[in-house]
Amino acid sequence: MSRMMIISAAVAVIGLGAYFVTSTGTNPVTPANPLGAANAQEAADIDTSTIVDMSLGNPDAPVTVIEYASYTCPHCARFHEGPFKQLKTDYIDTGKINFVYREVYFDRYGLWASMIARCAGTPESFFGMSDLIYQNQSEWSRAGEPAAIVDELRKVGLLAGLDRDTMEACLQNGDKAQTLVAWYQENATADGIESTPSFLINGQKYSNMSYAEMAEAIDAAAE
Repeated sequence: MSRMMIISAAVAVIGLGAYFVTSTGTNPVTPANPLGAANAQEAADIDTSTIVDMSLGNPDAPVTVIEYASYTCPHCARFHEGPFKQLKTDYIDTGKINFVYREVYFDRYGLWASMIARCAGTPESFFGMSDLIYQNQSEWSRAGEPAAIVDELRKVGLLAGLDRDTMEACLQNGDKAQTLVAWYQENATADGIESTPSFLINGQKYSNMSYAEMAEAIDAAAE
């Protein structure tokens, strides 16, 4: 997604109002609004230590690849549908790299998707859920009204095996939503992230690139 990330604007977009949504057989619920108290509490005041990086591969590998991506970014979906699978086979499953995924929030929908993905629990489950979210991106992200979008995300969660009560608890966790947004701000600012997908390979920043280019950069970093 080639657009500049103005962090204050991104947070404002994420927090534009709370939308009540109704799922079949349940009472109306409100997806967590990260700006529920954000006007009274600066992001810098939020303790982000509770948010863990989701990673795969060998944590002791000589090369660490960090991906910054948004669940609503079509370029990110294409990366995960193709090059990421090659990366996993060639470098992650073989223990040659430590792969870290960090969410970027351009909008509330990407935040909601992130909260459902993290609701899965373990890193393996998180990445499995992320695959489903990206595979179904064209359906849920274009569902229309916020209520319809969050309903489509619920369907993805149910498909992945999340029970409805657990998923609703995750979506309603306003403190977690605020903390995720602050965590995203910290990381994106520190690493100078301006577009998605972006990659850090042993600290060197790269924008979206072909798999061949990525493999070459990884191999060079390992030398």
